[in-house]
Amino acid sequence: MRTRSIVAFTLIEVLISLAIVGIAAVALGAAYANTLGAHAAVAQRAAHGTVLDHLSAVVLNEPDREKVESGGDLTLPENRRLRWEAVVEEAAVPDLFKVTIKGRVEGGTAGGVEEFTQSVMLLRPTWSDPQRREQQRTEWRASRPEETPR
Repeated sequence: MRTRSIVAFTLIEVLISLAIVGIAAVALGAAYANTLGAHAAVAQRAAHGTVLDHLSAVVLNEPDREKVESGGDLTLPENRRLRWEAVVEEAAVPDLFKVTIKGRVEGGTAGGVEEFTQSVMLLRPTWSDPQRREQQRTEWRASRPEETPR
């Protein structure tokens, strides 16, 4: 007579396999949450990039320094409004300016308010005072050591 043996898993084997499946589920859930967060961050950066593109076009194409410093309002897509102001500072190099732009975007489908600050360096000879430019050039030339002929 033949005895039949029953093949089955023990309780410990089942618990270990459940623990492995649980760890894998947690890892996959965390990876999915990170992916969603990254997607939201990219979408937000893209929206800010569009706003900064509009604003950069306004600032870069304005030859009058006082108009840039007075700031302004821009109408953006999706029924949004951008209010901005700029602080223009002279750099040590003639015709070079540091422009710090502060902006506030209001409205849109979310209805929230977004604020941002961006600094750029612009080479704008039209913004320079001619006397100040010559003074900076003279100071720069005086600070250079005399070149010795070889």
